[in-house]
Amino acid sequence: MNQLEILRFALRGLLANKMRSSLTTLGILIGVAAVIMLVAVGEGSSQSIQRNIQRLGANTLTISPQFSGGGGGGGMRAPGGGANTGPRTQARQLSLADAKALTDKTLAPSVRSVSPVVTASSSTATYGAASHAISQFVGTYPSYFEAVNKPVTKGTYFFNDDVLAARKVLVLGQTVVEELFGTVDPIGKQVSVSGVPFTVVGVLKETGSTGMQDADDVAIAPLPAVQQSLSGFGSLNSIVVQASGAETTTAAQAEVTAVLNQRHGVKNDNADYRILNQATLQETVSAATGTFTVLLGAVAAISLLVGGIGITNIMLVTVTERTREIGIRKAIGAPRSAILGQFLLEATMLSLVGGLSGVLVAFIGTRFTVAGIEPVLVPSSVALALGVSVGIGLFFGSYPANRAAKLRPIQALRHE
Repeated sequence: MNQLEILRFALRGLLANKMRSSLTTLGILIGVAAVIMLVAVGEGSSQSIQRNIQRLGANTLTISPQFSGGGGGGGMRAPGGGANTGPRTQARQLSLADAKALTDKTLAPSVRSVSPVVTASSSTATYGAASHAISQFVGTYPSYFEAVNKPVTKGTYFFNDDVLAARKVLVLGQTVVEELFGTVDPIGKQVSVSGVPFTVVGVLKETGSTGMQDADDVAIAPLPAVQQSLSGFGSLNSIVVQASGAETTTAAQAEVTAVLNQRHGVKNDNADYRILNQATLQETVSAATGTFTVLLGAVAAISLLVGGIGITNIMLVTVTERTREIGIRKAIGAPRSAILGQFLLEATMLSLVGGLSGVLVAFIGTRFTVAGIEPVLVPSSVALALGVSVGIGLFFGSYPANRAAKLRPIQALRHE
């Protein structure tokens, strides 16, 4: 009996019970599709998070105040900051003097720019009859735009002269522009922010949402103008430091730490500030999301195992039902290899058809957004899932096929 005849017998056996074969294939289909889809969702989530972090720049350090004592900075606090079980004390606030000290090239040669930041809360902007509560109203220096990767697509950003003169000029995010101006060109228009008039000079490039927060719902103005009009001349909310390059970020962090420790009188690793290193954060998030993706794939792979058990069950039933047929074929000279090959081929074909169908379903599924995440198809997951599905057919089909091949002709012929 040649290979073509074995294939013909296998196809005939599968088509004889179309419903049973379809349900068995469905189990493999669901398993393969689940593995590919969940890995795609995990990869899409990982890439989304990475993009959001990269928007701030890989060579950016963000300094913010924190309680000193009792920890709190975790892995993102300044180097040398160890665990501390002492009492928690109020952090010393960040000041413009701190930001100015960090611009000293003698003390911090790896620092390219320093941008002090204040944030005004409850800022409502109005233009004509339109009104909008701005999520983030930022007062800072022009270097902030490059440091946090916020380019301007229309108009221009403000300059150092605007900062020195405390001019009330404003750069708006896309969300604010749409809410206040609609299709009207905002450049040169005057908006009222909590009763204070600001002139729009630029519009930021659209960046999209970052989780629960809309990154385009932002307005940026010169630091003195915001302090005079909205926030008051108090402490800074943060200081954004841009290193001279991605390779010097670690050195810049060490230099910033040394300067602030001296200015704040930090002793015993009890820092009253923390430094968020974007490069370190990106590495940490990459590792975490990678583990998360593998976990999702492993959970989905369980359904493949269940599908394989289903193949074993169905093939055992098939062998029992066709015992007499097996006896007749062996009695007229069919070799053991032909019987073994036929049932093994049936199991493999079931898993292969299910695997290919699962890949197709998963491909269609990745065209849609899942829980706000755009799935990213990972080619290796497709190859792995398809390969595993074929392997499952061979592995779980081997026992029923071997059982059929071992049947003695006389016993098979007597079977009712």
